Amino acid sequence: MRHDDLLASNCAIERSGAILGERWVIAILRAAYLRARTFEDYQRRTGIARNILTDRLNRLVDFGIMERREYASGPTRTLHEYRLTPAGIDLYPVIAAILAWGEKHTGLVNGAPTHLLHRTCGNITHAKVVCECCGEDLEPHDVEVRPGPGADNPAPPWTPIRTVPD
Repeated sequence: MRHDDLLASNCAIERSGAILGERWVIAILRAAYLRARTFEDYQRRTGIARNILTDRLNRLVDFGIMERREYASGPTRTLHEYRLTPAGIDLYPVIAAILAWGEKHTGLVNGAPTHLLHRTCGNITHAKVVCECCGEDLEPHDVEVRPGPGADNPAPPWTPIRTVPD
């Protein structure tokens, strides 16, 4: 199966992977969260070859994660900036979770190179996935996957990773 074929999947994880799993996309998103705006900002912060950066920015625009806004126009060329859309802003918890995972599992010898300061409370924080109903951490062994309204087959043999007692 080709990478782009995943876009036609009925699985949200596969479809998201087809968009976000391309090389350089995470680096571009990181730059956007760090306030990159112009093509030159993105190129400087990521080091991506200009032709590849153009392609990846266009894809992110096509998927509605970023938008291209004109900020200057001249006789020879028009300049654009690239801003996160609401869909791009909604990806922030994903990127923060990748940061937390990377700090824990990628062998950083001298500790984390960056911290997330929560401006509201003034504390250093880390991403955490919790149940929106009870606030408990979501762990794979505590979650059962069930079909939703868009399931191809509404009654597959769903089995929980671990059955939680009633």
